Amino acid sequence: MVLSLKNSIKTALSIGLVLLVSVIAFVNSGANNLHMYDGIRTQDIIAGDVFFEIVDPPELEYTYRIRPAKDFGGSFEAAAFKVNEGKLVPAIPSDACEPNFINERDLKGNIALVERGECSFLTKAINIEAVGGRAVIITEIDANSDDYDYYIEMIHDKSHRDTNIPAAFLLGRNGVIIRKTLSKLNRRYALINLPVNLTFVAPHQINQPPWLQW
Repeated sequence: MVLSLKNSIKTALSIGLVLLVSVIAFVNSGANNLHMYDGIRTQDIIAGDVFFEIVDPPELEYTYRIRPAKDFGGSFEAAAFKVNEGKLVPAIPSDACEPNFINERDLKGNIALVERGECSFLTKAINIEAVGGRAVIITEIDANSDDYDYYIEMIHDKSHRDTNIPAAFLLGRNGVIIRKTLSKLNRRYALINLPVNLTFVAPHQINQPPWLQW
């Protein structure tokens, strides 16, 4: 009877060890790690988000994810909206809270990169549209902000106004690096393609920036 009990204990321990190893293997498999391809589809991950790619300068040649405004502005997916090697221009002043820009000529017909804060998201989009901008990408620039590494849901400010241009939010870390790199290179803009269709691209094949993980 003692021998039988010992064998039962050994069997139970063996089963427990196998289960533990299986759990550890599953956790380490990276079910939520986009660098690993375990059957997760890109369309399951993006959930309505849009991607653009910088094609110049080379220092920024990666694919970036943005979150469109929830309830205002136009659509990045509209048939009439397609940007091939268009200009992504950091607005000056960067908050875009007034329709007066030092680089208004650069903004006209292009995509504005604007910083979050000081006024509503809608106000920024309206002001960019007023000077002829095609779209606006808003980003956090305060590295100490709790929202620095998060996507913000941009909503209407309920002011009975609207804009026709698309608006989206870019992760703060990406926005800061793009702005700093362009400034360091003495470049007024980056060349981008927007939107980029990644529906049939596996997550691990997306050329994401090396300084972050989606």
